[in-house]
Amino acid sequence: MTPFGSRCRDLRRQRGLTLKRMAADLNLSAAYLSALEHGQRGRPSPGLVMQILGYFDLIWDEAEEMKGLAELSQPKVTIDTSGLSPTATELANRLQRCIRQLSEARLQELLARLE
Repeated sequence: MTPFGSRCRDLRRQRGLTLKRMAADLNLSAAYLSALEHGQRGRPSPGLVMQILGYFDLIWDEAEEMKGLAELSQPKVTIDTSGLSPTATELANRLQRCIRQLSEARLQELLARLE
């Protein structure tokens, strides 16, 4: 699941909307919306992000948060370390190798350190 997909799902559920209803309202297929929520689709287009913001009546800070989450929601990430230090390359490779074994708490700890 991606950060954007997770937040969309939370907003949809908070408002008591089914996936089919939201998809129909946005002129999307339910399969596409489900794939977006579950991180099986790439980052949503800026147009779709704006459409979803309007659908949920999100403005100001909430809208900016959603736009930021969309930017961080590419489920298949490539890290280009060419031109960086060997340490940067090692870190990228180690993260790729072990990310699936890290607990949610550890992931949040690492993310907090990066911020």
